[in-house]
Amino acid sequence: MATDAIIEVSEGKLIEGINNLFGELLKKGLVDALLIPHELPSGANVVQTLITSPEKIKSINPLAPVLPINSARIVSAMTKVASSAKKIGVVLRPCELRALIELVKLKQASLENLVLIGMDCFGTYSVCDYGKFAKEGPSPTQRFLDNAKSGKDDPLLREACQICEYSVPINADLTIGLIGMDLNKGFLLHAATKEGERILEGLGVKAGSIQGRQEAIDKLVAQRIKRRDEVFARTIEQTHGLDKLLPVFAPCINCHNCRDACPICYCKECFFDSPTFELEADKYLGRASKRGALRMPTDTLFFHLTRLNHMGVSCVGCGLCQEACPNDVPVFDIFRLVGSRLQKVFDYVPGRSLEEELPLTTFKANELEEVGH
Repeated sequence: MATDAIIEVSEGKLIEGINNLFGELLKKGLVDALLIPHELPSGANVVQTLITSPEKIKSINPLAPVLPINSARIVSAMTKVASSAKKIGVVLRPCELRALIELVKLKQASLENLVLIGMDCFGTYSVCDYGKFAKEGPSPTQRFLDNAKSGKDDPLLREACQICEYSVPINADLTIGLIGMDLNKGFLLHAATKEGERILEGLGVKAGSIQGRQEAIDKLVAQRIKRRDEVFARTIEQTHGLDKLLPVFAPCINCHNCRDACPICYCKECFFDSPTFELEADKYLGRASKRGALRMPTDTLFFHLTRLNHMGVSCVGCGLCQEACPNDVPVFDIFRLVGSRLQKVFDYVPGRSLEEELPLTTFKANELEEVGH
């Protein structure tokens, strides 16, 4: 059974070629529906859309370099109560796939009857930048692809993307490979599971292979890791010690947008929305009297440290927490740094494997022996 195929496109029409592929998946009944980014009429953003008709494919744009939501949250909402009996293809970037695997392990989503279609990811712009580019030119996606074809760094990408070392999907049934490809000529389809092989066979595509893809991936990953380590060093310098950390979180207004945008924060009832934090005015005055002044709203650092403790081991570094902050608190830099250190302690990579147990949900007698008893 073939596991790789090269889909050729004519005259550099990569977007059209990929959209045709998704149309064929529906026309041939290989999936009953697709969850896929759909361009808004304004062209200023995309929204994940559940499509069942091939006629609706023409407005999709899975290559749009923008991430308004981590779609693992959408898949969780769709499957948490009950899975569908029909095949649903979900088109996800690597960070979305990794978050989905974490949510499945946390029993917040199901993969039953899903076909996981992963896309190689060069990165994304902020929603604001993407909208601005849409106003300035005819297609921010084409602008982005032209830059990717040139192999140049794009300093306008979100910082989370510039330091992401997971540009290739993990655990996808079918991967649409772009890295290492001549994007003027075509793209790669790679089947990693029996489900992926079924799709390839159903499409009737010819087996093919590409030389140099792994070298291109390795080069990109090395660039991202170098940049990541620079950001980590800068973050340590700016936040090390309580004297530096407190001013960093000082602008927080307790809006909880970072929590709401995070794909890993899944609790139905958050402790920080509980009556524990609903106090009478005199209690605030009492706390203020003890110190002479009380910063309002209260407990912002407590919120961030608790959230960090709660989801740090599963953080996939999508950076949407940062995008959601109205006051530019560098939550991504801190969460990515701490998450990375925590995951290294347990040799754990979020989204790497469904079989890999979540470190903080299991007990190992010989774990963390250096900490002592």
